[in-house]
Amino acid sequence: MLPNPIKFVLNWGRRYSLWVFNFGLACCAIEFIATSMARHDFIRLGVIPFAHGPRQADLMVVSGTVTDKMAPAVQRLYEQMPEPKYVISFGACSNCGGPYWDSYSVTKGVDQLIPVDVYVPGCPPRPEALLHAIVKLQNQIAAERVGLHGVRDGANQRGVRDAASLTAPLVHRLAGS
Repeated sequence: MLPNPIKFVLNWGRRYSLWVFNFGLACCAIEFIATSMARHDFIRLGVIPFAHGPRQADLMVVSGTVTDKMAPAVQRLYEQMPEPKYVISFGACSNCGGPYWDSYSVTKGVDQLIPVDVYVPGCPPRPEALLHAIVKLQNQIAAERVGLHGVRDGANQRGVRDAASLTAPLVHRLAGS
């Protein structure tokens, strides 16, 4: 068992130094790029937007339509990521197939292939929605338990949809604004 100050520092470091591997497949990938630019600037949240590859990434953002032919590549890239690893499903196409859900070649959600931590609805979702998802993921990371042998999923259950997060407002306004 690790002392509490060490656990705090480890969780803080994992929470605020997420290297992102963007698996961009369609319009949602453009919104991801918009989120990384100066107007939204998710670097201020401790997110480094473009990892060199899956072996250097902590977070995979799947944005766009995943086809059945592409499914083995998505799984392989996920398996190449080091532990602890996290996934955000960004947009209707990666959540459930989107407007192409009834096509013979479209995977009905990336969660059929890999475990997903946070779902972001929309077609395409706004950049603020991705910022909200990153903050939600950072809260999940902060709630995880850290031991001598790595991270244990203590508080969050991976792959379980959180219905409240799908209906919550994307941006919270401060009083008086």
